[in-house]
Amino acid sequence: MSLLTVSNLGKAYRVYNSEWKRIASWFYVPAKASQEHWVLRDVNFSIEPGEAIGIVGQNGAGKSTLLKMITGTLQPTEGSIEVNGRIAAILELGMGFNPELTGRQNVYHAAGLMGFHNHQIDEVIKDIEAFAEIGEYFDESVRTYSSGMQMRVAFSVATAFRPDILIVDEALSVGDSYFQHKSFGRIKEFQELGTTLIIVSHDRGSIQALCDRAILLDEGGIVKDGPPEEVMDFYNAILADKENATVEVKSLNDGAKQTRSGSRKATIESVTLYDKSGEPVEFVGVGDEVTLRIETHVHHPLPELVVGYVIKDRLGQNVFGTNTHHLNCKSIDVQAGARPAWNFKFSANLGVGSYSVAVALHASDNHIAENFEWLDLALVFNVVNIGQSTFVGLTWMPPIVEVDHRSA
Repeated sequence: MSLLTVSNLGKAYRVYNSEWKRIASWFYVPAKASQEHWVLRDVNFSIEPGEAIGIVGQNGAGKSTLLKMITGTLQPTEGSIEVNGRIAAILELGMGFNPELTGRQNVYHAAGLMGFHNHQIDEVIKDIEAFAEIGEYFDESVRTYSSGMQMRVAFSVATAFRPDILIVDEALSVGDSYFQHKSFGRIKEFQELGTTLIIVSHDRGSIQALCDRAILLDEGGIVKDGPPEEVMDFYNAILADKENATVEVKSLNDGAKQTRSGSRKATIESVTLYDKSGEPVEFVGVGDEVTLRIETHVHHPLPELVVGYVIKDRLGQNVFGTNTHHLNCKSIDVQAGARPAWNFKFSANLGVGSYSVAVALHASDNHIAENFEWLDLALVFNVVNIGQSTFVGLTWMPPIVEVDHRSA
């Protein structure tokens, strides 16, 4: 049995010519609206126990509306939601908090709304206070709290009892770095214990680190549902999709999905990695000097051409990226028919593993402004440890060790 099933879900906001028609609509009396705006429509998906789902999409795509309907704080216009378990949600910052009450009082109030009795809250209140780490402010009025302090208390009470489904909206991003790490640690702990996670975030790293599946919403509907890396690549292409641009998805021989997007005013002809002797390589030793060569073809006159690349790990998380704008070597007034090539030389100070390279041709400092071509999985290479000491991690940062034998 699915833990959560969303069937033909839709939400519309309607404007009526009179209050009588609005009231009639509450009692299912036919009353035609003068205006109707659908935020979501024909949304269908199911989530199994233990899954971690990322919900992504541009502002206005319907992400928050979907979560509010799942949690029951907003009623759908059509369709249904079936939930087989207890939900804990952290949506809008401070939702349900009374600013005149103290943090402690708001914990009892919020946990009570979640269905817990006072004696149950008594058993965990010390843990909630300790996890929030706001000191004496826990017994001060919430109106004196910063947004980060509100987030600490809201997250602490929402996760005081392990839920079957934990929903986290962008609200978590307002917390400080320390508490974000602490929060994600608890989320991962819940995942290991079987909690299903639904998270909304624009942070690609969070989605790919925490989730095993992602759902992309656009213009009120699901446009892609699949592995996080594939969905985030497609989302990235949609963000860069402008007039006369296209988005293409191609299946590679190993089953991976390669996303290409852009106006094609300039295109990527080849991407090759060379060793220091000038030979193309697929395997690179830790710390080896390499050159990434990107060959292009310009099809229309361009006032500005910027070339960028990003190296990703096997999960699709960015390891390092840069472009010629940030390196102060962008090309100006490039003529149609030109075939410029760029050589990026660097030391492969990477950990052992498989890496991919995404390449972009664009104007300005990033591909969102004007995307000529973006190509994911343009190149795949492997890093092996041949002559370095054993280490773990994504980067090779060998230290110089000094031992002080003097006693204290």
